[in-house]
Amino acid sequence: MYTKKASLALAFFFWPCGKYASLTTLALVTVNPHNIYLVGPMGSGKTAVGRRLAALLDKQFLDTDTEIEKRTGVDVRFIFEKEGEARFREREREIIAELTGLEGVVVATGGGAVLDPRNRELLATTGTVVYLETSVDALVQRTRSNKTRPLLMNADPRSVLERLMTARQPLYEEVADLKIGTTGRTVRAVAADIRDRLSAAR
Repeated sequence: MYTKKASLALAFFFWPCGKYASLTTLALVTVNPHNIYLVGPMGSGKTAVGRRLAALLDKQFLDTDTEIEKRTGVDVRFIFEKEGEARFREREREIIAELTGLEGVVVATGGGAVLDPRNRELLATTGTVVYLETSVDALVQRTRSNKTRPLLMNADPRSVLERLMTARQPLYEEVADLKIGTTGRTVRAVAADIRDRLSAAR
């Protein structure tokens, strides 16, 4: 299913340089339609599918949360606890600005990356955006034993997932070029489906 993209503005946020910078070997470009960006809720399989898809397409795989952790030296949960969600979103915005300037990559974004219109603009204009659609029941099953997701550290993660889905699903739909269902499917099947549908669309 193909959906319409929105057009919004871009902002700049300073990132510290140093030993956590991990992308200096990749060429920067202004716009690269060959990049693929995966969006969707936490637990939709963006990291696992992205890694498999990158292998199928012979592209480099990158994950926005992993890049943030490399640069800060701490995990995402720690950033949420010590700096708050707003500060994390600033860091996320800057890493997305950097990754969308790379050439020939598959990028898994965080579940809340689409909340920022500047992120949506960059994703929409520099590559192909794939929305991994997943039912709330499947998300509950996939995330129930994961203790690293700060937004789910409460007594009722299902209600949190439902609330997040209500707020974010329209944004996933808005920015996506392609929507792929993942409920009840393996990582290999989803990645192969994306590859085939991208190939057919060329």
